[in-house]
Amino acid sequence: MKHVLLCAAVVTTGLTFAGASLAQFTGTSGSKFTDIESLLGSGSDDDYVQLEGNLIRKVGSEKYIFTDGKSEIRVEIESEDFPQQSFDESATIRIAGEFEKDFMESPEIDVDSVTIISQ
Repeated sequence: MKHVLLCAAVVTTGLTFAGASLAQFTGTSGSKFTDIESLLGSGSDDDYVQLEGNLIRKVGSEKYIFTDGKSEIRVEIESEDFPQQSFDESATIRIAGEFEKDFMESPEIDVDSVTIISQ
């Protein structure tokens, strides 16, 4: 009988922890930049950024120009980081990734995720 109760307790505990592992963080992004101008002015290499705006053109393999409506910056987005749904330059998107500020190169954002806000 004790063996059955112990097994039931282990299974119940395992299911409780398994359910908790499906939850996702819904707090703030941790990004201290809300626009490209402040990022270019005071951003440091490898800063995490999250910005909203539009991709306005493709400039190379995996390279695009992103605008927040006031300023522009080059971004690098790998094909697997795009959403399943296609979009064009009129769609408002949110990008998240790392600011790359390498010596002798134009600053860019290495994008980890793209989320469509509105089409």
